[in-house]
Amino acid sequence: MVHHDTLTGAEILLKALVDQGVEVIFGYPGGAVLPIYDELFKQNRLRHVLVRHEQAAVHAAEGYARSTGKVGCVLVTSGPGATNAVTGLADALCDSVPLVCLTGQVPTHLIGNDAFQEADITGITRPCTKHNYLVKDVNDLAKTVHEAFHVARSGRPGPVLVDLPKDVVQAKGEYQTPSKVKSKYKPQVKGDLKAIEKAVEMIAHAKRPIFYVGGGVVNSGPAACQLLTQFVRMTGYPCTLTLMGLGAFPGSDPLFLGMLGMHGTVEANMAMHDCDLMINIGARFDDRVTGKLDGFSPKSKKIHVDIDPSSINKNVAVDLPIVGDCAHILEDMIKVWKAKQARVDEKALKAWWAKIDQWRGTDCLSFENSNKIIKPQYAIQRLYEMTRHRNPYFCTEVGQHQMWAAQHLRFDLPLHWLTSGGLGTMGYGLPSAMGVQMAHPDALVINIAGEASIQMNIQEMATLVQHRLPVKIVILNNQYLGMVRQWQELIHGGRYSESHMIHHPDFVKLAEAFGAVGLRAEKPSEVDGAIKEMIAVDRPVILELRTDASENVFPMIMPGMAHNEMVLGPEDKGRDKPGSEQDGMVLV
Repeated sequence: MVHHDTLTGAEILLKALVDQGVEVIFGYPGGAVLPIYDELFKQNRLRHVLVRHEQAAVHAAEGYARSTGKVGCVLVTSGPGATNAVTGLADALCDSVPLVCLTGQVPTHLIGNDAFQEADITGITRPCTKHNYLVKDVNDLAKTVHEAFHVARSGRPGPVLVDLPKDVVQAKGEYQTPSKVKSKYKPQVKGDLKAIEKAVEMIAHAKRPIFYVGGGVVNSGPAACQLLTQFVRMTGYPCTLTLMGLGAFPGSDPLFLGMLGMHGTVEANMAMHDCDLMINIGARFDDRVTGKLDGFSPKSKKIHVDIDPSSINKNVAVDLPIVGDCAHILEDMIKVWKAKQARVDEKALKAWWAKIDQWRGTDCLSFENSNKIIKPQYAIQRLYEMTRHRNPYFCTEVGQHQMWAAQHLRFDLPLHWLTSGGLGTMGYGLPSAMGVQMAHPDALVINIAGEASIQMNIQEMATLVQHRLPVKIVILNNQYLGMVRQWQELIHGGRYSESHMIHHPDFVKLAEAFGAVGLRAEKPSEVDGAIKEMIAVDRPVILELRTDASENVFPMIMPGMAHNEMVLGPEDKGRDKPGSEQDGMVLV
């Protein structure tokens, strides 16, 4: 007789998910996971969103996770189901997004036999997950799932994969509650107090300081963002944010210099280059930020606060590393600052701000508007102005539209900006927006897209319509793979090799074919009306804006150049000979 508290592996799995606080699973069924789907059918605690492609399931879970701070959950079948999820997992690893991806696997006795729909998914995903597991015994299942969630959310967050052979989810075993599972993974969260005291001393004595803040502060949570804002305002020092850090410090604050890096503002990049103290909190010195390493902020002392010890001294040598969660470290920095009654050098700071204001005076994000053709920057500015009172969530695809969105949108709160930074995944935006809308049913969720990126996961329009998710998709259609075309124009002598989107669908008809709403604007005078109509409709909408095909994203640090060698616009011909791409930004 079966012992009364034994359950099937599928029952154990769902019980573990409920105990981990999962509410929504993004997935796609198949043979190897049918026992799990059978259990899903019998319960109503967990909602399942049937996507149309497994890559979209992972991006949707990313959007859900990043906009809520919870761990996203994905369920896919073996073989192609699992391999289709790989791009999403790589994306989540690059951008530190907490996910647990459950993959079906062929029965244990068939593993290694080239069975139908078999893929060595733990082998394939080892480089693009934070950790992964192959469960071989049903009695290890609950423990493994609990640990997977712990690993995904602790330390530097990331994706964790759990591979589930079909016989394991059908076998009977015992359930273990999360409280019974003790994980060996205990990342350091408190910073070293001596190092924090030294940092405060360095910060107080700086003459030309800058806070350089990344996505780690957003990942740490709203409390970390509030502490950061409090500390920056206490000092009166300038603050710049990375692409992933937007929203960590209020975009409307006069201390904010805008985004830095390849397409960052002149004031942010010049201040980074000329500073004498760089206070890096939760950023990883990415190549799109540093440009040419030997020309990166050559005269500055550098403090680096990061939860991931492997990020310290990886790309840039720093003078004072502090490992831990930035929320704890910022809290301690504020305490020490107050206890020591630290004072900034007012005279030096005044001179530093005078210099920064000179750089600001270039108004580097200005563009030549037109009343004949829609300029992409104008479209984004109108979108921002007409929606800001609704505090919308903005997702993007990848390309020029993404950079213009980062430059021209302003975020006063974290978690409202979702973009693919590290991997640069075309096709990220639409499914990510789907996940955000699932998490925030009453919010305005807008995906800014290009006509090329949107086609990567356009099939998810069906998911939006099925689940009544009123996501708004704004396509800036410039008929080109815009970022590729820009590089070909500026670096490859105007040879537009395979970057012209000669044929694309009629997006209005396409929206209607899916059962959504399609709108179009072709002139600047039509933009406001179209945006207004888009917002008023409580259904998924595709709004296609026909934009200027020749517009480029400026400012731009060219490959192999340093921060103080920015190209400001099409007429800035002084620096049109890119240097070596070896340690600068390389387009791949």
